[in-house]
Amino acid sequence: MQPQNRHPRPLRIASVLSVLFVVLLALVAARWGPLISADRDVVVPLHRSALDHPGWTEANRVLTDWIWDPWTMRALTAVIVLWLLMRRERMLALWVAVTAAAGTALQQGVKAALDRPRPHWANPVDSAHYAAFPSGHALTATVTFGLLLWMLKLHGAPAPWQRLATAVAAVSVLGVGLTRLYLGVHWPTDILGGWLLGAALVAWAVVAYPYAVIHRAERKSSADGRVRP
Repeated sequence: MQPQNRHPRPLRIASVLSVLFVVLLALVAARWGPLISADRDVVVPLHRSALDHPGWTEANRVLTDWIWDPWTMRALTAVIVLWLLMRRERMLALWVAVTAAAGTALQQGVKAALDRPRPHWANPVDSAHYAAFPSGHALTATVTFGLLLWMLKLHGAPAPWQRLATAVAAVSVLGVGLTRLYLGVHWPTDILGGWLLGAALVAWAVVAYPYAVIHRAERKSSADGRVRP
């Protein structure tokens, strides 16, 4: 199967997403006052609500710890990779696996470099470790569902399946961000950073894949030419 999408639109999308993430990263690193104030204006009332509604808080814990947990998302990615391997699409399987791994590496690297503290509460309703920006939950869900939607489109899945997958992806990506905010373990800009970086990574993977296919085909053709008598 040869990828068909070589339109410049994905390149523009990848570029815009990357620029937006870099701008957000710079503002967070500079601790820009209006951004910090906006973050606090969102999380403080959400934390009060979480304290006042323990049942809803527990539901958010279940969603974030089981349904939309990064390990659940990685398991879904593994299923996609396995399906591609069963179809003998080894290069595409490797591309998906490397993209997902790159997402994890990138968000861990940015976390370590920025070392942004998470929100601190006198009465926390949940806990999370390591630095705050960007949200690993938000990034992993974005990468996983972005790759899934790409695979469905690339393989010509029926339109109803693509629409259903898009709806599930939208609910999941937005939902995981809201659960992290409601539980008070992230600032809104952490979530936005995870979404932007994850979407940019998937967009660049989509842009670069056709060139990787062409390069591989050229190398194979060259190798075949050398071995012919």
